[in-house]
Parts: sequence; C-alpha cells; structure tokens
Amino acid sequence: MTEAWLPLAILGTSLLVSPIIFSLPEERVRTRTLLNLGAATLKLALVAWLAWRVGFRGAAYEARLPFVPGIDLVLRADPLAVLFVSLSSALWLLTTIYAVGYLDGAPNRSRFFGFFSLCVASTIGIAMAGNLLTFLLFYELLTIATYPLVVHRETPEARRAGRIYLAYTLGGGVLVLAGTAWLWAAAGTLDFVPQGVLAGTTLDGATLVAIFLLLVGGLAVKAAMVPVHGWLPIAMVAPAPVSALLHAVAVVKAGAFGIIRVVHEIYGIELATRLGVATPLAALAAFTILYGSVRALGQDDLKKRLAFSTVSQVSYVVLGTALFSPLAAIGGLMHLIHQGLMKITMFMCAGNIAETLHVYKVSGLDGVGRRLPWTMGAFTVAALGMIGVPPLAGFVSKWYLAAGGLDAGAPWVVAVLLGSSALNAAYFLPILHRAWFREPPEPWPAPPPGARLEAPWMLLLPPLATGLLVAAAGLLASAPISPLGWARFIATGEIPGLPGGLIQ
Repeated sequence: MTEAWLPLAILGTSLLVSPIIFSLPEERVRTRTLLNLGAATLKLALVAWLAWRVGFRGAAYEARLPFVPGIDLVLRADPLAVLFVSLSSALWLLTTIYAVGYLDGAPNRSRFFGFFSLCVASTIGIAMAGNLLTFLLFYELLTIATYPLVVHRETPEARRAGRIYLAYTLGGGVLVLAGTAWLWAAAGTLDFVPQGVLAGTTLDGATLVAIFLLLVGGLAVKAAMVPVHGWLPIAMVAPAPVSALLHAVAVVKAGAFGIIRVVHEIYGIELATRLGVATPLAALAAFTILYGSVRALGQDDLKKRLAFSTVSQVSYVVLGTALFSPLAAIGGLMHLIHQGLMKITMFMCAGNIAETLHVYKVSGLDGVGRRLPWTMGAFTVAALGMIGVPPLAGFVSKWYLAAGGLDAGAPWVVAVLLGSSALNAAYFLPILHRAWFREPPEPWPAPPPGARLEAPWMLLLPPLATGLLVAAAGLLASAPISPLGWARFIATGEIPGLPGGLIQ
C-alpha cells in the first residue's frame, strides 16, 4: 500500500514554517527560535519514522499532484531519497541550533531564517522527487532560496558573490531545463526508475548523449565540478551557518544527488555503458578530485581552503556513481553522508574561531587549540576523517571506492584516491600542527567572565555532535543503520524481502 501523507508532512515542516518566520518582527527572538527548532525537531522525528518504515517494513510512500497533461509532480520516499532526507533533516537541526547562536543580536534574522527554512524545504523536495520535472522545480527553488543567504551581510563583496552564484547556478539550471524538455519531447517520460527509465529505448545514440550532456552538465554546476566550480570559493563570504549549509547539506549535494538520479534512474548502467558516457564522467570526477586538492594547498583563508576541499570531496560521490560497480556505488553513497558530516563540522569550527578569536587565516591559527580545545578537537577528527585515517568515516568511503575501482577494472582509481589523500594531508595537517603545537604570537584573550566553555553552547554543541558522528560512522560502520548499511541497501538491495538496488 502506498501512502501520501508522510512525504507531504516532511516537506511541510520546513515549507509551511517559512512564511510564518518571514512575518515575525525582529524582536520576537524566542518565538522565532521555538519555530525553527520545533520544525526541525518534528522533521527529524518524521524522517526517523520514515526510515524505519521504508528500511525495515518495506513501506511505500508516494504523493502525486497533477501538474500538466501527462506529467505529475511526484514526491516518493524510496531508499535513495531516505538517505538524502536523513542527512538533510539531521544536519538542519544542528545547523539551526548553530545559526541561532551565531546570529544572536544580528540584524535581519527573520529574513535569514525564513530563507533558511525555504532552502531546507527545497532540499527535501529534491531528495524525494519522483521524476525529473519535480526535481527541476525544487532544484531551481533552491537557487532562489540560497541567494539571499549568500548575500545576507549585504556588503559589496557579498553582493558580488551573489551575482556570481546566480550566474553559475541559473546557467546550470537552464541546461537542466533544456535537457528535461528534450527528454520529454523525445521519450515521453521523466520518471526516475531503478535501472533506468530509458532502458530498451529506441532513441538514437546522438540524441541520448546530447540530453545526458545537458542534464549532467547543468547538475555539475551545483556539484562544483571543474570547470564550473568557480562560484563555490567566492560564496564563502556568507556567514558560517550558510557555508556549512552550502557545503554539507544543500547546494553541492543537490548537484551530486541529481547526477546519481540521472545516471542510474534515467539512463541506467547498460545504456550509459553502451553510449560511452560513464568513462568521461569518471575521468572528470577524478580530475576534479585532484584539482580541488591542489588548489586547497595554496589557500591561506581558512574557509576558502575548506571550499576547495569541497570541490574535491563531492566528486568522490560522482566517481562512485560513474564506475558502475556495486562497491564503488556504496562508497559514493556513503561519502554523500560522510562528507556532509565532516565538512559541516569544519565550517562550524571555522565559524567558532572567527567569532571567538577573529582569526580567518590559516597562518593565524598558531596555538588556537589551547584556547579552543573542544572546537579544535572536533575539527581535528573531521580533518583526519577527510584524509582517510582509519577508523573514521572518510576511511570507510575511500576503502569502498578503491575496492570498487578494482572491481570495475579501473585500477587508476586507487592512484587517484591515494594522491587525493596525500594532498588532503598536505593541506589539513599544517592546520592541526599550527593549532596544537605552535605558540601563539601573544596570549589569546581569556573566555568571558563566568563562561564555562570556550564558546557559547549553541556554537559548541553542533560541531561536537557532528564530530562524534564522524567517529561513529567509521567505528560502527557494520551496524545495520549506519551509512554503510543503508548505502549497501540502496546499491545492491541486500536487505531480505525488499527490492533490489541501483546496481544488481
């Protein structure tokens, strides 16, 4: 039996609260905070129930709304959607706590949190889209919702970053729109179907390749793949909660998630292999992985170093998608979660350092670990995870990607992963060395009188929680409800009694 209420309720918790938050006067701090945290908590509870029902009871949830003749707007809670929705809802709650503390006393908070909620609603819609048109509508809504967050500070630098962000993402959206329209005109279908809705199609190869290039090329913009990655480092002028949202939950993940849908559920493995589009996509992902890491080496601005790291790390997901190996698919799907946990930890820690000590450069981090030991402890766990140090989350992802490369007959993938890990170490370890082993040029200011911790608890709790999750995702990888267990379920359908996955 298919039920419609739960996907609509999960979407509605953030979509419906957004106009209420917009309407609140700035001085209604307590009401705004209760609405934000209440909606985020309710969403997480609904998603937990959804994951239990889909993963362990085989329940099916789908909502349809007639849109144009022959095409419905569809929200569907399949296992792949549940993976992305779980990441979004869990990190939304933690990022909301962080943002409330970070923006304490700042102007325009109702505007910020209104668009913040709209941004999360867009991400939920992207995750649960059952066809390409539904995906496209929420994909473009995400662009509109995130622009005001990028320019929130309204400085000339922020406005310039916003213009560049719009130019890139709207341009990418036009490509996706063109590919969607062409696909509908040529094939008469836009549905996401396991093993590909175009399987068995009689369309000529040139048309299929052209549509693939339009769709994946447009999605690659938000996924920050080379050469359309330039907006991401520039957008780092946004407040730390926005940077965390862009890198860990919303924009870049939407692009990578869309590529997974197009490759596996529009084209499918057999057709994509016959068309010869998988190998170039894997090669572009591998180049982006190495390019982003090399560019990160030269960044002294901490957030820009993290931004180029994201350019590299998100393409791990695309690489796992393009290799057409169950092991590689598991690694890519895991990294969708693991990279989100690690990167959101780092950006929140960078925000703590900036807010507490007014330090923004890597060269200014000497001795920070002694003044902010909890913050730097969380940052350290996430950085070591990014490098791939066992038994942390990043190691598990890279292990499966490497095994998938060998399984797919592409041993060069192992060399790319080793090279990337070496570069990760080259740009993260100097940060840790400065923070823990160097003396500050002068004593850091003491914490405020009466402060029990190094930073307000709303700024400290979220990165500590995500740092613990980075460790738990590696240490408890064999647990059924771990990212590894769920990724295995999605990729291969290895849960008895439930349908097969993306790759069989």
